[in-house]
Amino acid sequence: MRRILVILSLIIAPLLSLAQTFTDSNLPIVIIDTDGGVTIPDEPKVLATMKIIWHQDGSRNYLTDANNPEFLNYNGRIGIERRGSSSQDLPKKPYGLETLQADNVTNNNVSILGMPRENDWVLNSLAFDQTGMRDVLSYELSEKLGQYASRRVYCEVVINGDYKGLYVFMEKIKADEGRVNIEKMDETCNSYPEVSGGYITKADKTTGNDPVAWQMEEYGGWWWPNYAAFIHHYPKPDDVTDAQHNYIKNVFFDLADKAGSHNTSIENGIPSVIDIPSFVDFMIMGEVSSNVDVYELSTFFHKDRKGKLRAGPIWDYNLAYGHDEFGSRSRYDVWQFDNDDNVGPKFWKDLFDTDEFRCYLAKRWFEVTAVGNPLNYNTICARMDEIDELISEGVARDNQRWNRMGQHTSEVQAMKTWLQNRYNWLNSHIGSYNNCDDIDLPPLVISKIHYHPADLDTINGNKLEFIQINNNGDEDVDLTGFYLRELGITYNFPAGSRLAARDSLVLCSDSTTYVQVYNKTPFGEYDRKLSNKSENIVIADAWGNVIDEVCYSDSRPWPTQADGYGPYLQLIDLDLDNSLPQNWTFSTYYDNVDEIYANYVVVYPNPSDGIINIISEKEIVSVDVIDLSGRIIATYTSNTIDISFLNSGLYILKINGIEDFCIEKISIIH
Repeated sequence: MRRILVILSLIIAPLLSLAQTFTDSNLPIVIIDTDGGVTIPDEPKVLATMKIIWHQDGSRNYLTDANNPEFLNYNGRIGIERRGSSSQDLPKKPYGLETLQADNVTNNNVSILGMPRENDWVLNSLAFDQTGMRDVLSYELSEKLGQYASRRVYCEVVINGDYKGLYVFMEKIKADEGRVNIEKMDETCNSYPEVSGGYITKADKTTGNDPVAWQMEEYGGWWWPNYAAFIHHYPKPDDVTDAQHNYIKNVFFDLADKAGSHNTSIENGIPSVIDIPSFVDFMIMGEVSSNVDVYELSTFFHKDRKGKLRAGPIWDYNLAYGHDEFGSRSRYDVWQFDNDDNVGPKFWKDLFDTDEFRCYLAKRWFEVTAVGNPLNYNTICARMDEIDELISEGVARDNQRWNRMGQHTSEVQAMKTWLQNRYNWLNSHIGSYNNCDDIDLPPLVISKIHYHPADLDTINGNKLEFIQINNNGDEDVDLTGFYLRELGITYNFPAGSRLAARDSLVLCSDSTTYVQVYNKTPFGEYDRKLSNKSENIVIADAWGNVIDEVCYSDSRPWPTQADGYGPYLQLIDLDLDNSLPQNWTFSTYYDNVDEIYANYVVVYPNPSDGIINIISEKEIVSVDVIDLSGRIIATYTSNTIDISFLNSGLYILKINGIEDFCIEKISIIH
């Protein structure tokens, strides 16, 4: 009989369940107490309080810290319900939860266990998986391939005083800048371009009240279904409009038509509809694991505004890597899109049977499985050993509680053996990549990035963003099919567009403002905005081959003067490696700005630890440093001033010589 041993009234005591004592863990501990101790239903969510004990220094976590704010990563209200389908039939239940504010209604966007702020979360129960790592390993590998996958942290869970075992606290798939980074939509987005995104759609079985949005025909199959069911995930089925439904449905059927006819035209074929790299990586993850549900169930797609359809994020990999709780379908010697079971819509096999697509699939496979790359067999086995060591305590306690992980050690070894057989089979069946191995890519160079402009007069800085791209070669470049590949900003170069030799072009966030401020006409306008923190900008050809790539940051060693102070990032020389921050500098002023902006002043960094720089297009006579009482503390005649002797706080800079003077505020932080 389960009972709680009371030690002190204010301290949670060791939990005894099935002759098991739980007092501490090397993993975070999640404690959930439902209001009134009610049982958590399938739906609707019930209210509860959740505490997460987490020693961020890596030391052990103790139940006795449940009332110590220093070690509580979260301490607040939630709504919680059971989730999943067949996994709900097990005694150990999976859960979905949302973090709430104290009013029990308003969403509470918080960072949990180091993951980005949000309010929708999942407690993955590791159903049917004695290794306890199939989901976690798969998401991690997909992430290392460069695709978003739900972030996750192992934990141990206690609900209403009852130890529930080893879980994974993870992100729910959701449209959000920190998750599936697509544009948000509402009921007014019914005309182009707004109706073009963003969407999250899934092929899946229906759970709850989510209706089937449409069906797509499959190849063969000896049992039902012969059609794959598609469901709106975002916008939600209750929120999607007829115009939105028809738009995204037509995108999928357009893909089916082009894949079925093996149309590889970069203007109106397969590459014009889908982001090839995401589909390739999705197939690699589904096939390397021989996931029995992939393509048919738990298969997500997403599409940003004006962007291409993308496959992913991957989801639900517990029936994979040789394990199938309901049969023997996870074999190492089959293609999951062509095995007469859960094959998914026809376009998956049609893509594989398209020579160009299969070439890029093979090329990517041999690239990512090579020594030193994330899907290398030995690298995966080493990572499995690391995960195994991390969760060993939790596995033992979980098995004592539920008696469902008793074969853990042998299952881990069996998974490694199965993977070796799978790799051997894929290596000999995936085909050649000779026809797409040596692609001639043009010397386009990202040379300027204005990711965080300061406001100019009455102009919002977001409207001043731009990217400059140079042709660093002696021949004109046909830009047909080229696009910005990474989510965040979206742009597809028009068919027939060209960039002359040694010339440059500008893509901006707002064409009207760009013309007004810079007196130039931009080449084009991208959708959405650059991140003020960090973003990976990738120029790719129609098949996803990377032409140029820069991942900038607002932190050193990148020039921080470009972070909201006015200047933009500028590559020092077109022949330098633009992926390295030391090869970038910052501009000292806006190019060709109207005279009304001639008095523009940049003060950086702000806040500062004591050294402050001032940039101005007009001569500065002197700078007075004034405290909030109005007292002049110091006067300087240099554009670089040292006020490290001041205490932390807010100060006024009076900059003399610019239309008599200019006032700026600066914070000093030590």
